Amino acid sequence: MRLGFLFLPSTLSSSSSSSSSVVVGSSISRSIVRPAPSLLLHRPFHFIPNRTTSNSNGFQFPARTTLAASASSMASSFKTEQARVPPALQLPSPSITKFKIGLCQLAVTADKERNIVHARAAIEEAAEKGAKLVVLPEIWNSPYSNDSFPIYAEDIDAGPDASSSTAMLSEVARLLKITIVGGSIPERCGDKLYNTCCVFDADGKLKAKHRKIHLFDIDIPGKITFKESQTLTAGETPTVVDTEVGRIGIGICYDIRFQELAMLYAARGAHLICYPGAFNMTTGPLHWELLQRARAVDNQLYVATCAPARDAGGGYVAWGHSTLIGPFGEVLATTEHDEAIVISEIDYSQIELRRTNLPLEKQRRGDLYQLVDVQRSSSQ
Repeated sequence: MRLGFLFLPSTLSSSSSSSSSVVVGSSISRSIVRPAPSLLLHRPFHFIPNRTTSNSNGFQFPARTTLAASASSMASSFKTEQARVPPALQLPSPSITKFKIGLCQLAVTADKERNIVHARAAIEEAAEKGAKLVVLPEIWNSPYSNDSFPIYAEDIDAGPDASSSTAMLSEVARLLKITIVGGSIPERCGDKLYNTCCVFDADGKLKAKHRKIHLFDIDIPGKITFKESQTLTAGETPTVVDTEVGRIGIGICYDIRFQELAMLYAARGAHLICYPGAFNMTTGPLHWELLQRARAVDNQLYVATCAPARDAGGGYVAWGHSTLIGPFGEVLATTEHDEAIVISEIDYSQIELRRTNLPLEKQRRGDLYQLVDVQRSSSQ
């Protein structure tokens, strides 16, 4: 992606919050629901005077045009349509626009077969609670370590006999008639290893495969050092997939730190971005919720994350806190660090509402900055 942009500060006040009616809960652990902000911004239209007229008494009053007309003129002079190259796509109309999502925060062990059986049971429980979309954590079939990735890796392209993890996901998606964003597993392809997320539709078909684009290479002295690039290869393709529960963008953990990817997904018409992720005990408390809310509010869409449960005795200790964020940046549902199944509701009409309240798409300055989707541009 080539990107040059300038962020302009703005302020906005909104009305007070109202209670949420989302459903949560699990036999594994309790989850938390937070109230969502009011669904409407109670702000009047503003009018712009452009000429004067007289009434019957001879008094002159300014004739006014609506904010919409002013916005149209502004869009023309600011070249808003050029802020995204190619121009942003409109949101598609999925067959299901209001549904429940299940985030399965799972404990991961060194026993791969146990992990697969446990993940299946969690998916089935989420479906029993009404979830039409179920999301699993990052690296749910293997310990999270460079030593483990080569041992637990599966050749997904070789079919179900070579990939027991994805074979399970395909089968359970078909039997339960749900869409599954299958967290991620170590994938072997030739002599390379990837951190890969597979998406299966309600027929059990593999709809998309996302290989983690930004590898987790960090060094915080005295806190944590980890370099995925020692064993893994970075993916090269952003992933947006159309499902019966909407157009979904996929990122894996460290991908969430790169706002350009989320902006690109929004420009491709995504309703929701799913980030299976395993933030640690250093970055988790500081950045995990912050980044999710930022990606959601900046792009006015839903963001869902799913993490492994915390194992304080493990080699890599995950922060947990799987969460659903709404298009206004509100935390709709979350949990703590233990095993849990978070069930919450997604309603895509809220995206349209928020984009009407705050018409950012019509206010961008294409005369000052652009986001270039290199892949789409090259294919045209």
